[in-house]
Amino acid sequence: MSVVSAVPFMKPLHMRSPVPQGRRHTLPASEFRVLSPEDAISVFEIEREAFISVSGECPLHLDEVRHFLTLCPELSLGWFEEGRLVAFIIGSLWDQERLNFDALTLHKPHGTTVHIHVLAVHRTFRQQGKGSILMWRYLQYLRCLPYVRRAVLMCEDFLVPFYQKSGFKVQGPSEITVGPLTFIEMMYPVRGHAFMRRNSGC
Repeated sequence: MSVVSAVPFMKPLHMRSPVPQGRRHTLPASEFRVLSPEDAISVFEIEREAFISVSGECPLHLDEVRHFLTLCPELSLGWFEEGRLVAFIIGSLWDQERLNFDALTLHKPHGTTVHIHVLAVHRTFRQQGKGSILMWRYLQYLRCLPYVRRAVLMCEDFLVPFYQKSGFKVQGPSEITVGPLTFIEMMYPVRGHAFMRRNSGC
């Protein structure tokens, strides 16, 4: 049984449309699940379109997407509409207080910090609040993982307000730069939500 299916609030949302006559199977209208290496190409296509047009760089290249979805698929989350990936988050574990260049490619299995590498939404589903909803569900999910103490990410300045609305706090400038791009490091205290964990069904 997957990690997701064991968590009550992470069960897929099944909002089925009426079944046309003669069809026995339909895909759920909306579903959240962890990703697998088989989803890597769909993930990368969304990521490439979302980031190349804005910053000229992808947080993860295709081989890195496959790398993390093989090593730690349980730290990913995809939102599917009628079987089509429309938004996703990919994370890995990290074992230091702040991010450095190693955090971009390494998964530290004994770490207690989730490094959120990327959140992206398909272009036809943007401006609908899906990024915020997906992040909320992802953070709820992390609260049910007993080894996770906090989540961290780095983003460009203009994205800071978006992540602040999800509860992330600014930690300061990141030591990581990519060409001319600089980033702000942000943190969310997962373990600090003990009351929410006790009452979340974990």
